[in-house]
Amino acid sequence: MNSINLIKDNIDNLTTLWKTAAASLLSYHQNDFLEFSQIKNSGWPNRLWFREDITEDDLLQIQETIEKNPGLVVPYWDIFGSNSNEFFEKNGFSIRNQLAAMALKLDQKFTLQNNLAFKRVLNEEDAKTWSDIYPLSFNYVISKETLVANYENAKFYLVHFEEKPIGTLTLFQTGKIMGIHGVGVIPEMRKRGYAEEIMKFAINEAIDANCEYAQLQASALGKGIYTRLGFEDLFTITNYQLS
Repeated sequence: MNSINLIKDNIDNLTTLWKTAAASLLSYHQNDFLEFSQIKNSGWPNRLWFREDITEDDLLQIQETIEKNPGLVVPYWDIFGSNSNEFFEKNGFSIRNQLAAMALKLDQKFTLQNNLAFKRVLNEEDAKTWSDIYPLSFNYVISKETLVANYENAKFYLVHFEEKPIGTLTLFQTGKIMGIHGVGVIPEMRKRGYAEEIMKFAINEAIDANCEYAQLQASALGKGIYTRLGFEDLFTITNYQLS
């Protein structure tokens, strides 16, 4: 598959997850060229995105939408071959973080060390535990209600070590693509190889689901693991917020 298709698939998987998660709570909106998902009492998805390159005029509409819906984060994919990201930087937006969009062609399964137990979240108690530990790895909350409304749409996993919940994982399939999201390990259990074990489990699940590629968006913290597992860089996502 060529890199243009892989780039499209990466963005499709990510934005479809945002759209699906929010739509189940009536929190997805589309307006001309832009789309946004914002769930009450949740720090996620809370994204405003666009699929085509933007002009300075478009930026006004983006700003107006954020003023009416405070807290929306705008992902900018550096795939347009233009410098339209400068519109944000000149107009009161600051960079929240940058992520590397990455893809892995799926061929063979990994052997797991079996130190970890993976439990799919399918009840309210597990959803609450997942929602409680997720922000220990990430600096925002995904509400329990978001999980409960999306059991069927995505696969949320609680990761246990010796019966203690120590991590999270979300798998979301679009066509032959498995999106791997929300791989987190609580701070006191890091540097023991658990994030890599979670990734190997996720890749094996993707192969079992007959997917051709795994796709993800990596922070600087996780990128080394993904590269070691064979993931290749596609493009950079810069997340902007209105200062």
